[in-house]
Formats: sequence, C-alpha cells, structure tokens
Amino acid sequence: MLPVVVLVGQPNVGKSTLFNRLTKSRDALVGEAPGLTRDRQYGIATVNNKKFIVVDTAGINERPTESAARSKKNMTVVRRAMQQSLMAMQEADVVIFMVDGKLGLNSADYELAQTVRELGRPVWLAVNKTEGRDTDVVMSDAYSLGMEKQIAISASHGNGLSELFENALAMFPDQVQEEAGEGLPRIAVIGRPNVGKSTLINALLKEERLVVFDQPGTTRDCVEVNFRHNDRDYILIDTAGMRRRSKVEQGIEQFSVVQSLQALNSANVIIMVMDASESITDQDVTLAGHVLEHGKSIVIAINKIDLLNREGKEHLLSEIDRRLPFMNYAAVLLLSAKKGTRLEQLIPNVDRAYGSAFKDLGTSRLNTVLEKAVTATPPPMVKGRRIKLKFAHQGGKNPPTIIVHGNQTKVIPDSYRRYLANSFRKAFDLEGTPVRLAFKQGRNPFEGRKQAPTQRQKKRQRRQKRRMKKKYT
Repeated sequence: MLPVVVLVGQPNVGKSTLFNRLTKSRDALVGEAPGLTRDRQYGIATVNNKKFIVVDTAGINERPTESAARSKKNMTVVRRAMQQSLMAMQEADVVIFMVDGKLGLNSADYELAQTVRELGRPVWLAVNKTEGRDTDVVMSDAYSLGMEKQIAISASHGNGLSELFENALAMFPDQVQEEAGEGLPRIAVIGRPNVGKSTLINALLKEERLVVFDQPGTTRDCVEVNFRHNDRDYILIDTAGMRRRSKVEQGIEQFSVVQSLQALNSANVIIMVMDASESITDQDVTLAGHVLEHGKSIVIAINKIDLLNREGKEHLLSEIDRRLPFMNYAAVLLLSAKKGTRLEQLIPNVDRAYGSAFKDLGTSRLNTVLEKAVTATPPPMVKGRRIKLKFAHQGGKNPPTIIVHGNQTKVIPDSYRRYLANSFRKAFDLEGTPVRLAFKQGRNPFEGRKQAPTQRQKKRQRRQKRRMKKKYT
C-alpha cells in the first residue's frame, strides 16, 4: 500500500504549488487569491524513488475572509471546504503542515497546529517561501509552534523537498515492484459509488461474496478475491466507492479517491464500471484520466444497460466518444451485472488487455511499421528541415513503450505522435492498453569540439608567427 501524504495549511501558503510540483501536473489551481482550492485533489508522486499518494486540501482558516462572510451561501462553501480538509487529514499517514515563511505566523496557524497535533498522525512542519531569505531567521519564528519535525522549503523552486520527503517517508518500506508477467493477473474494479462494482464481482464469482445494497458506500474497504475462470487464476480487487470517514453537513459521504489510486498502483488491468442510467459523469472522466496517467490496461464496463432503450444506448455510446476520446483504445462492454447480460465477454477482454500490456514487440517489425508509417505520412517540416525518424525498439512493458530515434524529435507535434502510436497499436493489435512513445535525438559527436586546423591553416599560422617575431625584434 502506498503511504498517503496530506498537505494542510492556511489559504495561499503554497499547498497547490507543492502538489503540482510533486505530481508534475497543473491539476490544482494556483494563484494569489486565497481559497482557490475547494475540494481535495489527489495524485501519485515519486521523490527519491519513493512513491506515495499526495492530497492537496483547501486552506483551513477559522476566520473567513470578508468576501466569504458577506453571504450565508459563501459561508457554507467555506465551511464545507474546511470540512473536506479535516476529512483528508483523517486519511493521512503523514501530514505536511505548511506555513508562510514570507508573511510569518498568525493566530490561525497556532490553532491549526493544535488541530493537527490532536490527530495523532506523524506531522512535519514545512515553512514555505523561504527562497532568498535567511533560514535561521525564518525558522526561529516557526519554533514557537512546538513542532518537533520542521524544515524550510520552497515549493516554487524545489528547495528542501528532497530532504523533507526522504525523512517524512523514512518509516514506510519501499514498494516492491512486481516483475512483468509474474504472479496472478490483478484486476481492479473501480468506479463511482453505487455503479454496481460489487454486484459485478458477485456475478463473476457466482456467489454473494461482497455486501450489496442500493445505498452508496456499502463497500467500505478494498476487498481482494481470488477466482478461477477457464482454468486460469485471477485476483479481483473491489474498491470502496465511498467511505464514511466522518460525517459532514447533511450526512453526505465523501468519495474516496485514495482507494482507487491504491488499486491502480497494484493492478495489472482495470475494469472501470459506469452507470448506464447516469451517462458519463465528471467523476468518470477523472477516474479514466488517472488510469491513462498510470499507463494501466483497461476494460470499460457500462453496467445497468437493461435500464436503457435503443435510443438511450445510442446516446450513451455517443457520450462515451465525446467525453472519453483519450480512451479510444479500450473495449467498451454494455452489460448488466444483475441480469448477467454479456457478462461472459468481460474476462476475455481482460485477457486481451493483459496480453497486450506484456506483449513482446520485435525490433525488426517495429522498424518495418515505422518505415511504412513515415512513408505513408511523412513528419512535418520544421524551419525548412524535415524531421527524420531512423529506427525504433521496445523500451518497456505494461504499458508497451516504444523508443524512436531520430533528429529534431523534440519538435514532433502531438498529432504526429498520436499517429505513430496508433500505427504501432494497429500493427501489433494492442487492444486495451495505452502505447507510450519515447523519442531520442541522436547526439552530434562533434558538438562542443573545436575542429582541428588543416595543414594549410597550420602553415598560415606559422607564417604569421614569424612575421610577428621579425616585426618586434
């Protein structure tokens, strides 16, 4: 299991900047105005070869801003955002408590420090925005918070981050990476709450192994189930759509992305379950984006298809094309877990996706496909020069990674990258898995080296030296 690191602090102390740097994304909004982050943001980060889940939270401030206090509606939004942050801390294995080293501490920092201490979680105090400042002076103010573990950092410049996370994650063992193809295929079943994940697994197992109920959130934790299909063993992982960590206003349970990310990290193939009666939601798109980002094979299972008529099915398929164009490599199955409709097609598609992820791609054939693709559609001209792609070879599996060598590869447009990926996918029949391309540019062996003078140049230099010597002697 990956450790969960939660970033907490007052608004505008740099939590979202740190989140974006760690996840190498722009998912969290960053700006000068406090309170831009309302909901929790989740991502997977790697620092010093240690992988962990990082959670960005809304700023916690017991004293709302003047603009927020103008209306009851704004106050409700602020309180809910703060409650989201408090819930995220309940999920944490480590809390990074961030304060502003540029503006200094205020009373809200002391109140939040007390709240964080009461959680009983390991806490690191990160004094941010210390770039260009005397660290001793900045940290002297932070000692008054009474935090045992503290460090000066700069989220925008990256200063101190390696040391911070190396120490904060020292207590957690390194994740053992499973060798490609070893062990049983691990299939994670993910999806929004109440889309029928547990019903689907029960139908596959032909038994009531998991608790099923109409109320969202009846599956509380990740459940691993071994099963056999056509003389092959598998491990199914059911993720909790919701978890009742703590109650919030109106008793609404919150969707836990942490478990889905944990399952993504440990699975070989993802079965993403969606509810046909609710079409494609924003949460569906977000989860699918996480699957693509992690390079996992996927089968999309549209459950409860028995609730739609013919027109509804056609509309649903058009919505999938419109909202999930980046998943065009995935098989889409319209099924009903409750009635068993098309359920027999699910595992064969999982097998195809799993096989594609670990497929061997021969170098000779890769280069044949590359040559045909370039001949059919040559790369575009860049500043009057044609991009040349010379040869390709396989660089990894799960997902299949193809390394293409050539010149001017840094300026290859995204559209042409997609064209090449689709060409390789079609040639090798890579269904259900993303294909990643890595481009390498050949280095000029004479780059940075001075050209040796010719014999004619050497004679000229000797003549010039003799003339200069006669002139000044």
